[in-house]
Amino acid sequence: QVQLVESGGGLVQPGGSLRLSCAASGNAFSLLALGWYRQAPGKQREWIASIRPSGHPEYADSMKDRFTISRNAAKSTVYLQMNSLRSEDTAVYYCNGQRNENNYWGQGTQVTVSS
Repeated sequence: QVQLVESGGGLVQPGGSLRLSCAASGNAFSLLALGWYRQAPGKQREWIASIRPSGHPEYADSMKDRFTISRNAAKSTVYLQMNSLRSEDTAVYYCNGQRNENNYWGQGTQVTVSS
């Protein structure tokens, strides 16, 4: 069993930056494909980025210019660096981990972009 715990959300002004973290419990971190999603009020959850166990990242086209995903195996943590934030980036951000048929989700962290 894998547990994912996000942190790093909060209130930021437009144009600002945040780095989200997601710590994974258990000893399967190196085998997990990890990703970030977000869900804004009244909208469906959308995929932002994923990073494979090899470290290869993939991004949604609309996200790749401002968001960067990375992983640190020593800390069993995946990160999402978010730059040039806009009001439309306001959402709950979720961490996801996948291994074989298993799919794990964190509880989410709120990001609010507002002046």
